[in-house]
Amino acid sequence: MPKNSSKKDKSGGKKDGDDKKNSGPPTAALFNKVKITPLGKKKDNKNHSSRFRISQDRELQRLPALRDAGSGVEREELFIQKLNQCCTIFDFAVDPLSDLKWKEIKRAALNELVDFVTHQRGVITEAIYPEAVKMFSRNLFRTLPPPTNPHGAEYDPEEDEPTLEAAWPHLQLVYEFFLRFLESPDFTPSTAKRSIDQQFVLQLLELFDSEDPRERDLLKTTLHRIYGKFLSLRAYIRKQINNIFYQVLYESERHNGIAELLEILGSIINGFALPLKEEHKIFLQRVLLPLHKVKAMSVYHPQLAYCVVQFLEKDSALTEIVIKGLLKFWPKTHSPKEVMFLNELEEILDVIEPQEFKKIMKPLFQQLARCVSSPHFQVAERALYFWNNDYIMTLISDNADVILPIMFGALYKNSKSHWNKTIHGLIYNALKLFMEMNQRLFDECTQQYKNERQKEKQKAKEREEAWATLEDQALINAEKIKQLNAKNLLTTGGVHNNLATDSANDDEVDSNDLLENINKVKEKVEHGESEPVDQAVQRDLTRRKSFLPVDFETRRALMQHNQHKVDPST
Repeated sequence: MPKNSSKKDKSGGKKDGDDKKNSGPPTAALFNKVKITPLGKKKDNKNHSSRFRISQDRELQRLPALRDAGSGVEREELFIQKLNQCCTIFDFAVDPLSDLKWKEIKRAALNELVDFVTHQRGVITEAIYPEAVKMFSRNLFRTLPPPTNPHGAEYDPEEDEPTLEAAWPHLQLVYEFFLRFLESPDFTPSTAKRSIDQQFVLQLLELFDSEDPRERDLLKTTLHRIYGKFLSLRAYIRKQINNIFYQVLYESERHNGIAELLEILGSIINGFALPLKEEHKIFLQRVLLPLHKVKAMSVYHPQLAYCVVQFLEKDSALTEIVIKGLLKFWPKTHSPKEVMFLNELEEILDVIEPQEFKKIMKPLFQQLARCVSSPHFQVAERALYFWNNDYIMTLISDNADVILPIMFGALYKNSKSHWNKTIHGLIYNALKLFMEMNQRLFDECTQQYKNERQKEKQKAKEREEAWATLEDQALINAEKIKQLNAKNLLTTGGVHNNLATDSANDDEVDSNDLLENINKVKEKVEHGESEPVDQAVQRDLTRRKSFLPVDFETRRALMQHNQHKVDPST
């Protein structure tokens, strides 16, 4: 024991610098202890909270109970004191265990306020309105945390856990108090509109991007109550909701509160007066229909389909616009999304008018024929379920002469070629229903389909024959080219020999001609005769194939070079 302790003392007495000098290279075991976080992996921030402005003075004193206060001014002052006490903001994210005593005092005060507003009458006076709105604003209007799916990743409620707000124990009570406040019989919108204005609504809408589903649910109820109470704010609320949708469509492609906002709009659309205003029709065309193209549509599709169906129940003349809009945004490669479109399409056909059905049945059943032919069995199965709907079958039977020729090819082909046996049974059921509707038309479509198949086979045969003929001709041409190249190769050998001989002779003749021209020029210069240089050194170019431009300086240098070469003595 003493030896071990002495060793510990010695090692413990070393300086940091000595440890660094004497320590060797890091071992493999040391590297194994180091935890390396992948760059693409995000930290688990399920419990991360919003950024609150924490109050400096958080020491609260327990106030007397409201039920013990007298009536009139005394009770009103105590009510306002409790509201001011609830404006104190505590820290739930960094240090959840701090200020537990005072957090409990605030929680008890909020519970008392909720109970008092719910069960008492005549407690909401004119002085209460600004204080209640101030308390609500101080607790809830805050900076939301960064999104956990910044790139608009699709949220799956069954697999992904929602991000919960750490300060929810107090926030929930604040929401409940404000809802009871709005729903109280003592509440008068004319008095409250000085505090609940457009700025308040705008800040309330910003909270819909919260990732806590509990908060969004209470926000939905709160905003709906405000929409119902304040007539002057209705147009502004619809406009700001539209702006959120435009931002999702054309900028961010993500927002956590789309489902809740659409649920509010569903009840609003249900209360639209007839005839519909042009503003509402534009909202359908520019907002609701384009929302079908968003990547994360599965999160809010039930609410979106409900809003669309509500529009068609209000005005059936919008059916053609809606169906064409759905076909425009119909998914091409996302099978689960295609199933959702088919679900919505059946809901629309349940409320469609027969006159409107005739306008859209051709493009509609052309798309259904493609769905029946889909290799994804869920898409084909969902499309074939349309034949189990009695109202849709009534519409089909009334227009069988148009629909059967469109659907027959896809049904007949997939009844034999589709890989899923369940699809075979559903297709046989659809063909049987068509046969019972109109036997003569069914036989005509069968014969027409067989004729088209025969024509296709004949075209395929002609195409194969044309390609075979082309291939044979290509082989013949290749053999001819091969023979021609061999013949040219033999001929080229003799030509090259002749060219070499001619080139040697040309060089010899050119050198002799050049010497003669030089001697002539010398004689003329000695006798004082002048002649243009180009004429004096003109060469016989009759054997040249082309005439090139003449550079006299280069020619003079060549003449001097050849002169020294011929007569080395000079």
